[in-house]
Amino acid sequence: MEKKLRKKTIKGQGESRPNISVLSILKILLAMYMVTGILLLILSAMLYKMQLSESMVSAGIVLIYVISGFLGGFLSGKTMKKKRFLWGTGMGACYFLILVLGSIAFQRGINMELSRFFTTLILCTASGMIGGMAS
Repeated sequence: MEKKLRKKTIKGQGESRPNISVLSILKILLAMYMVTGILLLILSAMLYKMQLSESMVSAGIVLIYVISGFLGGFLSGKTMKKKRFLWGTGMGACYFLILVLGSIAFQRGINMELSRFFTTLILCTASGMIGGMAS
């Protein structure tokens, strides 16, 4: 009986566990939103100085979503070591969820077309997954 217990504990000691916690996830999300804020400030300055068209601004916002999602996926992949693409996808989904909750809170509802809603969801989760795979 003791030999079986030893084998189980010895086997369990060699396994590496992921080093992620809620605090780590919150730090990664904070980094994602800091990058989003900085890039939105740059985009707004470009809009002011260069008189960008609406399509250019929309493309810039999409690019900001992709960059932030990729960063979150990359950072979570570096932290996790295993199932990186899943953690990247999860971080992209969390980023999108917070965007939606913020939109609901500040605009008192989702003021977006359904196709654009799903496009943004796919962009955020896919860029997070790619970031996780690249880590």
